[in-house]
Amino acid sequence: MKKLLKGEYFGNHYNKNQFNDLLITDTEYTHKKVDWHYHQNPYFTYLLQGKLFEENKKENYYLNSGSLLFHNWQDVHHNIKPPEFARGFHIEMTSDWFDLYDIKSFDFEGSIHLENPLIKQKMNAIFLESKVIDVNSQISIDMLLVDVFNAIKSNENSIENQTPIWVEQLKEILHHSPKTCTSLGNLSTLLNIHPVHLSREFPKYFKTTIGNYIRTQKLNKALLLVAKNQLSMTEICYECEFYDQSHFINSFKKMYQQTPLKVSKIIANVNLLQF
Repeated sequence: MKKLLKGEYFGNHYNKNQFNDLLITDTEYTHKKVDWHYHQNPYFTYLLQGKLFEENKKENYYLNSGSLLFHNWQDVHHNIKPPEFARGFHIEMTSDWFDLYDIKSFDFEGSIHLENPLIKQKMNAIFLESKVIDVNSQISIDMLLVDVFNAIKSNENSIENQTPIWVEQLKEILHHSPKTCTSLGNLSTLLNIHPVHLSREFPKYFKTTIGNYIRTQKLNKALLLVAKNQLSMTEICYECEFYDQSHFINSFKKMYQQTPLKVSKIIANVNLLQF
């Protein structure tokens, strides 16, 4: 079975950025099929474009643009890529990085499929930071990454503490049927709980308000569409269900500190490197 060393991924790299104990790559996947393998270091895969099928020893995933996975170093898996273009963003961490921030990598065994939009928003911020490298990039990325692991651990603890059934039902609705989230009353009816109870308990399990959770999902989707550079800003605005372009731009800038157009230019300013 093949062991991939630090920075090894199957494809062509747009960027490879080495930080202290961190390696960040932006990669176009070129192999139709990748046989069973594992990586030297734990890493995140954030699928920016396209689709992938991934299978490990316990489960399998059909991944679309916006899918986020964490793989620990011992996670053995294989991949199949459809004919369409596929691009992924990776963050690879050495054991020294985990030791520095007192994070125990063995607390995150195997492969974890991360759907929380608050975690994805932090991953988007890391992605953008990796495109604007300056003296502050290292500390910014480290802080965001520590926040990501804290959020994953918090979510794992919530699962272990037996969250109510309605929480998992609501996650399913928010992630896969967001258009049904028209009002607090509608959601509470779907979940068969009182709207006051839903309003009070939601931040306990989701670490934010319902409105911000849904808004973050929309902006995560918008950033990926901006990265693809295939739609106009007006088309992205309506694809992500914002009221108008002004509302979209203001919301985007508030979250990412840049306008969508500026982010598009930042992301486009890369050269394809062959490895």
